[in-house]
Amino acid sequence: MAHPDFHTEPVPGLAETLPAGEVILWQGRPRLWRLAIEAMGLGWICGYFLVLALWRIAVSATDRPLAEALGTGVPPLLLGALACGLVLGLAWLQARATLYTITSARVVMRIGAALNLTLNLPFARLAAANLITRRDGSGTIALTPVTETRISRAMLWPHLRPWHFRQPQPALRCIPEAEVVARLLAEAAETRLHQPQVSVAPQRQEVPA
Repeated sequence: MAHPDFHTEPVPGLAETLPAGEVILWQGRPRLWRLAIEAMGLGWICGYFLVLALWRIAVSATDRPLAEALGTGVPPLLLGALACGLVLGLAWLQARATLYTITSARVVMRIGAALNLTLNLPFARLAAANLITRRDGSGTIALTPVTETRISRAMLWPHLRPWHFRQPQPALRCIPEAEVVARLLAEAAETRLHQPQVSVAPQRQEVPA
């Protein structure tokens, strides 16, 4: 079932219909597992509770039988499973609510599980784009806005480049076939920015002699 906040979208992922001459080139969402691991620290959370369980077992095994000591590792593992389940649930909500769009003129990010936000980034307002890829072909495309652009980190999370605090960079996080998408974005931006702008000058009225 579609999210009720998206029923008013004239085009999925867009807050308004596209202007004449602008077309959608690509749309996609983050990969659930990648988003949970890279943006929400799922691997660190799993590792923390696993180490905690092993530590409890090792301490208990010094003064009781091994079979009994193994039981002391169960509570940390159960807490870890609960924590990981909550993280996966949050990642699922974020991935479900997200839709990235690349058109022939801009990048549009519809993001936000609780508070929906549509971020429009025309190619002319982008200073650079950086690609980070993974072995499975997924990756993140981080977009660097021009310096005068101010974007809230809280509104962007988790759709931003990690470890860049000074100027938050919106990012297409954990998308499949990231290299192909990055190439498409680069070609579309180059075409758009080098497209000649033709304007029609008003005709001068000739004054009869």
